[in-house]
Amino acid sequence: MEAVAMVRERPHPPVKTAKADDLQPGFALRLLDEIDYGLVVVDVQGSIQHANHLARHELATGRLLFSNQDGAVVACNAQLGEQLMAAIQGAAKGRRRLLYLTHGGHCLPVAVIPLVHEFEGPRASVMLVMARQRVGDNLALQMFAREHCLTPTEESVLRALCDGREVDEIAVQHGVAESTVRTQVRSLRSKTGAHGIRQLVQSVLALPPVVPGLRAEERGGRYGASIGLRFV
Repeated sequence: MEAVAMVRERPHPPVKTAKADDLQPGFALRLLDEIDYGLVVVDVQGSIQHANHLARHELATGRLLFSNQDGAVVACNAQLGEQLMAAIQGAAKGRRRLLYLTHGGHCLPVAVIPLVHEFEGPRASVMLVMARQRVGDNLALQMFAREHCLTPTEESVLRALCDGREVDEIAVQHGVAESTVRTQVRSLRSKTGAHGIRQLVQSVLALPPVVPGLRAEERGGRYGASIGLRFV
């Protein structure tokens, strides 16, 4: 028994990885584009150094954040702008912060993350991580549906549940009776092994944040060009 315990407690060797500085810039930027969250890298003045495709989409809508003619990220009003810049400058000194930007019925949680050492000063970079707006748009949900052999209708119902819709709302949206949607939910639970809608939705929320394979910018027009981003 002691020998077995010693084997179980034996530490695994550390994982060897290449240094981040050794990664090709293009490869690193492609990695950011494959994450299903809007990511913007800025300097301490708010000038955009990089924005992945979801961030470019959010900036293009201009609901709460957008890019000005100088290529800096700015908020839709002065109060939010002050909060944003204070958080960016704080992150340049090593302080992390979570902002809740709200205006005109829109809400966008943004995590402000320092990317460099707190003593690097004015050259410090900061990452803005935008909350995912619609869980149902995640490609991982499509992969989840295929893995569990869901029908297109069941996938549509699951997508609506993940977006926070109630059964009666889904029934109206699909033009069917509530009993039909409840039958589809029972089928979803049976195929996925979930005990209820909450567990079913939580299973989707826990999936890896994978972006759709066919992005809007690949369907025509790049977000960066449409909003005039100028990367530094």
